[in-house]
Amino acid sequence: MIDKQQAEELATHWIAAWNSHDLDRIMEHYADEIVITSPVAARLLGEPSGTVRGKAALRAYFARGLEAYPQLRFELLETTWGVNSVVIFYRNQNGTMVGEFMEMDSSGKVTRMVANYSGL
Repeated sequence: MIDKQQAEELATHWIAAWNSHDLDRIMEHYADEIVITSPVAARLLGEPSGTVRGKAALRAYFARGLEAYPQLRFELLETTWGVNSVVIFYRNQNGTMVGEFMEMDSSGKVTRMVANYSGL
């Protein structure tokens, strides 16, 4: 089970990795078998399901996102946690509120992530 300290550490490190724009640092959070679903992925990749599967595909998607959004910056607002999941709430560089549900494996890597936005 994930506790408050683990959830907050993950959120802090995850936000810092994104704000650094360091792709290797960002990718450290994800398991090889990662599956994400995001409306931004749907838009950037032209994939209506918004789903990205596998770490190599995720890396390519994130690289594309960092290129498309050079001013990308996240402000951590709140972190919640469950048995094997964390939800990170943040505001992005456009002022949009975002909630990312992350399901974790036993080693603390994200295996599934679903992003939700207040607007795009």
